[in-house]
Amino acid sequence: MEFIFNTVDHRQLHSLSLVNFQQEPLLQYLTSDVIFCRVLSDQITHLKVEITGGIIVKLSNGNELNLFTLILFLCKHLKDLTIDQLFGDRSVTDSTFNLTSMCPISLILTKMKINVNTFDDCLYILNGHFECLSTLIIDIYKISDSSSNIDNTSKLLKLKCFSLISYFQTYAYDKRIVPLLRRMLNLEELTLLIAIVRIKLSYIDGTHLYNDFLVQMPRLNKFTFSINTLVYDKGVKIDLSSNDDIQNSFIKIGYQHLDSYANVMKTGGRCHAYSLPYQFDTFLHLTNSFRHGNFYKVRWLLMNDAHSFEHEFFKIISQDFPFLQRLSVNNFQPQKNKQHSSTLITFAEVSELNLIFAHTDYVEEFPLATNIRLPRLTILGIKYESLAMVTNNFTNNAARFNCSQLQYIMIPEPFVRPENFHSYFPLL
Repeated sequence: MEFIFNTVDHRQLHSLSLVNFQQEPLLQYLTSDVIFCRVLSDQITHLKVEITGGIIVKLSNGNELNLFTLILFLCKHLKDLTIDQLFGDRSVTDSTFNLTSMCPISLILTKMKINVNTFDDCLYILNGHFECLSTLIIDIYKISDSSSNIDNTSKLLKLKCFSLISYFQTYAYDKRIVPLLRRMLNLEELTLLIAIVRIKLSYIDGTHLYNDFLVQMPRLNKFTFSINTLVYDKGVKIDLSSNDDIQNSFIKIGYQHLDSYANVMKTGGRCHAYSLPYQFDTFLHLTNSFRHGNFYKVRWLLMNDAHSFEHEFFKIISQDFPFLQRLSVNNFQPQKNKQHSSTLITFAEVSELNLIFAHTDYVEEFPLATNIRLPRLTILGIKYESLAMVTNNFTNNAARFNCSQLQYIMIPEPFVRPENFHSYFPLL
């Protein structure tokens, strides 16, 4: 990068992307490269930073430095900021920011896209530091209760576009998410991908969404959503809505383009409602009640059910999610029909398969089956006991087609590699 900034005419440079940066090299550029810092300070209005390891840098003297804060101090003319943190081991408890430290104030930043650890981080961003912020696109790892006193009541009148994505199931929908959304009175575009857990309460449907916050957004003209609700009844009889009732609840408030599925369990029920066409790259908690469709944008699918997934169901999944790259199967129920049909199933783009929370039948279905092909599979998550059992201690040749190209295996428990382990997985 020194060569570029020292030899190329960058006087017209206003937009910059820093991709796949480690913490330390980025810190060096932000604190030591005079020309680079001058360009950031005097010219850059649009900045995208991709950081491996997060924005908090631990210094040799024991102190911490926040790259987010440093960037905002440097970039005097910044209007659009994207910070993509590539976490190695994302914390579920620590805030991304030091919530007690001073955050720089920007009067011209209008758009921010960022992924953070906690809901408090989101409130921190919206706590008056960015007066002109009109678009916030935020991915929150975990939304949970907090003892912090960050304001979640002041109206956010400048905010016009808000996107919230959080894959981790949350119990804090009513206590944290709803109050935040009620602050956005002038919102025009809203995007939500959330997974909600409720105790002794019904599914979140269109009626709930309208009463909870949509009624507070008279200017809203675009609502894109994927909302999962997991209900635990705790022995209390709950009148769970049917799938038709769920869809009608959205139609009544003006959202006709959607689909949903719901299924009752011994402990309660699960519901998933989503707008169409499906706009997210992730599809969470797919069950046997899934109603099919075209999901060309989805790259990661999580399948999760208390009832077994049968062979023919995977055929449907391979057709409805043709560009899938990551597949996770969470199901401890054995398959009922183990006489699989001869129909060849191909997951043409799947490179990562996670079976850590799956019955051994699904290990036999995927890495071992001759009628399921995974030509691009390079990463496999699996329990060692399951792997050793279905491969007959790595002597079964049936799995070699799907396993020979593996470059990484995620095994949650410690184990000693047997002698023929290396020959079975030659690329590890």
